[in-house]
Amino acid sequence: FFAQQRALAAACAAPMAAPAATSANAPKETVYVNNLSEKVNQEEMKKSLYAVFAPFGPIIDIVHFKSNKMRGQAFVVFRDVPAASSAVRQMQGFPFYDKPMKLDYAKAKSDATAKLDGSYLAKVREERTAKRRAEREERKAGAKKEKAAAPKAPREEAADAEMA
Repeated sequence: FFAQQRALAAACAAPMAAPAATSANAPKETVYVNNLSEKVNQEEMKKSLYAVFAPFGPIIDIVHFKSNKMRGQAFVVFRDVPAASSAVRQMQGFPFYDKPMKLDYAKAKSDATAKLDGSYLAKVREERTAKRRAEREERKAGAKKEKAAAPKAPREEAADAEMA
């Protein structure tokens, strides 16, 4: 395990010709990493991501979940934008656990970055989470209503007529 991390860190330090990074998002301290192996446990993945991205600059946080919605994805939060930009440029397509990594800048500011610059508000985050939860419940309720209002198949109508 440690030998693999050292090899990855050495590969990162070596100059490499990476494809040009085209990003739809503006550069931020947080890098979104996609196409990660789902077979690696969470702690090992965090350690490996740290080993790979540490040569580019100080890392504040690494967020990696194993949930169905977030599997194969992670966020790496650097202290500054130049470090994140360098990582995105040089690590785009880097083979990591036999899969090429896809990198982009995060869409929104991370909580770790907001806490550092003093703009983090727990109340705002709670409100945002509650709003998303309410929207999700509303979509579920709408889907149930559509299913209940859907016309019955002819077979079901005949069964209902027999029972009456």
